[in-house]
Amino acid sequence: MSDNYPCQLYLISPLETGGDFPERLRAALEAGPVAAFQFRVKDTGEEEAARLAEPLKAICDEFDVAFIVNDDVGLAKRLNADGVHLGQGDESLKAAREQLGPDIQIGITCHDSRHLAMEAGEGGANYVAFGAFFPTTTKETHYKPGLDILQWWAEMMEIPCVAIGGISPENCQPLVDAGADFIAASGSVWNDPAGPGHAVRQFADKMSRSEDA
Repeated sequence: MSDNYPCQLYLISPLETGGDFPERLRAALEAGPVAAFQFRVKDTGEEEAARLAEPLKAICDEFDVAFIVNDDVGLAKRLNADGVHLGQGDESLKAAREQLGPDIQIGITCHDSRHLAMEAGEGGANYVAFGAFFPTTTKETHYKPGLDILQWWAEMMEIPCVAIGGISPENCQPLVDAGADFIAASGSVWNDPAGPGHAVRQFADKMSRSEDA
């Protein structure tokens, strides 16, 4: 993580992480500061998920980027991941902490709920995630928080918050200004016609200029 950026980039993988994806991840991490990478696959057994994840974790380790596993505490433990991200329908924060120990980062999806965020913070989460702030095709969404939830959290809590959902270099500035500690991005990076490195550079430019404003 870079202290020069008040808000940092949190990449989320596409659901397809085979083929040339390791090279695309490397291109993204080479292009600019990235704080974390979340490995997200669905309907994949643990053996296959681990096979796909291992080269990606090695690349993240090389660039000192936190490797976060989505939804799967067992896989996070198996991979010795830096963290796990849990949705409201996943394993409880308390159970995950008991399995993974005190050092691993645990993030919790809180949608648009101040109550869920406070509950997660009081329960020992390392970060909370709010969203979706913009329309997204990456996953189905039912919640649309306003900027005020980021402002409220930044004023109330020391625990970092992640803004998620349809975020691109073109629309991220209000979220950065509202107090998001991390901007989560997926489709806007991996689907950039000029390549993932181009998108990461654009995000870095927005985040660095917000500090100078």
